[in-house]
Amino acid sequence: MMVRRRFALIVVTALFTLSGVALFGPRDRVAADTLPKQLSDRAFWRMVTEFSETDGFFRSDNFISNETTFQEVIPELKKRISPNGVYLGVGPDQNFTYIAALRPRMAFIIDIRRQNMLQHLMYKAIIEMSEDRADFMSRLFSRQRPAGLQRTATPAQLFDAFNRVYATEALFTKNLQDVLTRLVRRHGFVLSAEDRRSIEYVYRAFYSQGPDLRYSFPRQQVGARWFPNYEELMQATDLAGRNHSYVATDENYRALREFERNNLLVPIVGDFGGDKAIQAVGRYLREHGATANYFYTSNVEQYLFQTDAWRRYYTNVSTLPIDGNSTFIRSYFNMGFRFPPGIITPDLHSVQLLDPISSLLAAYKAGEFQTYDDLVARTKY
Repeated sequence: MMVRRRFALIVVTALFTLSGVALFGPRDRVAADTLPKQLSDRAFWRMVTEFSETDGFFRSDNFISNETTFQEVIPELKKRISPNGVYLGVGPDQNFTYIAALRPRMAFIIDIRRQNMLQHLMYKAIIEMSEDRADFMSRLFSRQRPAGLQRTATPAQLFDAFNRVYATEALFTKNLQDVLTRLVRRHGFVLSAEDRRSIEYVYRAFYSQGPDLRYSFPRQQVGARWFPNYEELMQATDLAGRNHSYVATDENYRALREFERNNLLVPIVGDFGGDKAIQAVGRYLREHGATANYFYTSNVEQYLFQTDAWRRYYTNVSTLPIDGNSTFIRSYFNMGFRFPPGIITPDLHSVQLLDPISSLLAAYKAGEFQTYDDLVARTKY
């Protein structure tokens, strides 16, 4: 009887091995794709709090992006979509454009600043309450919705209309209260008095500057005008002239709104070179049979290479479940200048570099790069 059982186990093991499926213990078993289509408010907030690290420091508020070319890689990224893919990113709302264009199953935004997490909660409330792009802009900038705007309006038409409307303190105060009420009472998120002040600080920047808000606000140092404003970023395109932004079309905006209403964009406070946030996301993805499809890093690696933190960062990334489509989206500021044929313009020009995560991790383990310049040289641009 014992011989028969042993023989049966050998046969079953062989069948699993031949079919490419390994047998694992309970702790090592790879889950089937069980990513949720919707998170409860409680589950969402538990991730935000339990995956997060302590608040860190960065020298800028980063209310909006300073990257004018982040859409240029979207056509190529669409070729690398995984069916169980999850998006990881950093920073503010440029992530919305990638999400609207690539339609991942979930998204985690990891940023060293708690203020960035709170800014995403502010956006979440505004997007959830706004049925279309005009409602969204009305709330974001605390300006009355211009009459006659249709769902088919182009971004240019939207901004042209809102640039003719003035923001009011009364509308700002009402909207801010609506945002806080939705986050605290509707969702049940626990926000301290300091958190509320931080949300007001961010929201007031959009109220104060409107579509002309720039990365550098409120510090208007020399060269600040080189940074694109919100309106310019929302009207940027890929190299073929197509605008993929989340306000480019009603369809894009509705996709993002549904994503937010289902609690599928989870903002986390975390240092890329820290010991918690990225690894916590990795555990969650493995438990749900998901892969890190895209990881938008902006130019964070440039700062990590100023210390030994880059080594901890790539060790963290190695804990993420990946596949052949898993791709870093890296922003590189090529000397702060743009060089079209015969033209030199000081516009802090950035380029987007795509780097397969598996290839980079192999190069890291082999010691093939030691500096940020080595890293950038891996990818042509």
